[in-house]
Amino acid sequence: MEKLFLTSNEVADLLNISQQQAYKIIRDMNKQLAEHGFLILRGRINKKYFMEQIYKSKEGE
Repeated sequence: MEKLFLTSNEVADLLNISQQQAYKIIRDMNKQLAEHGFLILRGRINKKYFMEQIYKSKEGE
């Protein structure tokens, strides 16, 4: 079964950044999700939402 959420370690590895930076990204994305009424897990981010946001920002470059 595929995991639905990414941890800060996984985000840090995917983006090649520090774990502290990954926590900030997760916090910001979770804030956006919470504003839209979604359930969030502290320190984890929905994998699908994360990938959509990352690729959306890369397309804008």
